[in-house]
Amino acid sequence: MLTGATLVLVCGFLIGLAYGVIGLLSGFCLLTSLRNWWNDGDSRRIRSYALAMATAMVTAQALAAAGLVDLGTSIYLQPSFSVPLMFAGGLIFGYGMVLANGCGSRATVLLGRGNLRSFVVVVTLGITAQATLRGLLAPPRVEFLQWSSITPSANSLPALLNAVGLGSGAGRAAAVILVAGALILFELSHPAFRQARGQLAAGLGMGLLIAAGWFTTGYIGADDFKPVPVTSLTFVAPLADTVQYIMLSTGLSLSFGVVTITGVLLGSFLTAIATGRFSLEGYSSPRHMLRSMSGAALMGIGGAMAFGCTIGQGLTGMSTLAFASAVAFIGILFGTAAGLRGPLQVKPLSA
Repeated sequence: MLTGATLVLVCGFLIGLAYGVIGLLSGFCLLTSLRNWWNDGDSRRIRSYALAMATAMVTAQALAAAGLVDLGTSIYLQPSFSVPLMFAGGLIFGYGMVLANGCGSRATVLLGRGNLRSFVVVVTLGITAQATLRGLLAPPRVEFLQWSSITPSANSLPALLNAVGLGSGAGRAAAVILVAGALILFELSHPAFRQARGQLAAGLGMGLLIAAGWFTTGYIGADDFKPVPVTSLTFVAPLADTVQYIMLSTGLSLSFGVVTITGVLLGSFLTAIATGRFSLEGYSSPRHMLRSMSGAALMGIGGAMAFGCTIGQGLTGMSTLAFASAVAFIGILFGTAAGLRGPLQVKPLSA
């Protein structure tokens, strides 16, 4: 019989496997979504991302309301957080994402398809994230975090509504209706998106995978003697941990994040083989490689500062309705906008 900790690893691997399949088939990616929307006027992909966010939000809050998962123990709902650090991290991550032409989650999916550029991105992101979390860059990050942290009376929208007079249940429900309701209206108000069954399925699937991650670590992994950190899908810290595990596995234990990354790679690889999409691809020039590595390094540093990425904060963090996650996600959007438009716009390599 599987122990709780082993079952968490098995479920994490299956969640990653499903993410790899959906990610490759749908092209699920915030950067591509924003580029298509802002540059081409095609908003179907960004509406799919919004549907994933709304689905993750509704399901995660339902799990919390049912007492199955304590979201308050996650890193996203800590009492104190640094607004400038979270925003700056998101900003750096977003701009790096444009330079690297994709975030860490997209790079992991593409690596499974044989994209060797993504191998460079994944390894560089993992190393720089580890350096920022626990290595050479950790002391200044921690120092700035301690100097700039605030402890607000409410760290999430449900908590704020509760503080102004609504009960905990009513505050949670009102917050979900306000935010998820607005997202759902944005998604379904577009006729072309309603006809895009693949994007609809991808948005729903990704949102449900976030809920599955919360349930796995928060309920299946609940153990008073050996608790598993309550979390769900994210890619910055898990990529850093995966790189470290490959190097030092005899001194480390497998974690939910590491097995999830493994599942994503295998899911993407198997899907690519089954659909004839597997193809080895490399860089077109040294300049291309330098830009890609620079973007990956910025994503590793920025993602560690912001405690997440387009998935870790944009979906998992936002599903908790935490103010810190909103700050980080807004920073990611501003950083992406700076890379796609304006004076800091990243020009095509052929230009």
